[in-house]
Amino acid sequence: MTELSLGNQSVKIDKGELVGYVVTGHQFIHQKGSPGWRNADTEMFPVIGPTNEANFRVATPKGDAVQDQHGLLREMVYEEKHQTTTKAVFEKGYKAHTQVKNSKFPVKSTEVQLTWPYDFQFQKSFELKEDGLEVVFTITGEVGMPFMLGYHPAFNLTTSNPVITTSKGSVTLDEVMAVGSRAFHVADCEKILLKDEKSLEITTEGFGNFMLWTEVSNMVCIEPISFYPYAVPQNQLHLGFEELSEEPKIFKVLLKPL
Repeated sequence: MTELSLGNQSVKIDKGELVGYVVTGHQFIHQKGSPGWRNADTEMFPVIGPTNEANFRVATPKGDAVQDQHGLLREMVYEEKHQTTTKAVFEKGYKAHTQVKNSKFPVKSTEVQLTWPYDFQFQKSFELKEDGLEVVFTITGEVGMPFMLGYHPAFNLTTSNPVITTSKGSVTLDEVMAVGSRAFHVADCEKILLKDEKSLEITTEGFGNFMLWTEVSNMVCIEPISFYPYAVPQNQLHLGFEELSEEPKIFKVLLKPL
């Protein structure tokens, strides 16, 4: 377990997964084993959304890639590269066409192995700052590689009437739950305020959209995404890709307690 601390803030990270963010005794992160979701956070890369209706295939300039829901990155293991008292850096590296075991097989998928036709390096860093916890994703790889990125953190809820506030208005937990597995889309948005017993502001750079998801009242996932996958049929998921350039692609998320 990797632990960070700064003033009244403390963070716990388990092999690259943010499993705890406590500020003045209040836990903001959904705890494993609690109802709702078996994880605390994860990434969606290089695709977002389900692929079963497209026979688990996603079109790329180098041909179809075998991808299950939310991509293959989450099936890989992070390696810790650097740590101080306030910062930790983790990486995953992938070599084109390497087979990655699909944990959804055979219960939820017909695909035993997942593959991607490009090399990439994916870095995830956590840094405690005076105003909150910054999570930064840095993607490098072959120029022209298509990709989507989504960050999937789950936040602990302790009241019966939390409110999610965006630049377009407020969203209740009931409204999020009513949308179901497709997730509530908040388009063209870089900042969301979660109002609960303690409020948390989530500010992003590079994503441009959010998805909101939960099936229970004790947690909610507020997910920055580069593309909302349900905007297109699954066999056209490639329409949501952006491309890598020679410069690293950087995405940021700041969790700021209020």
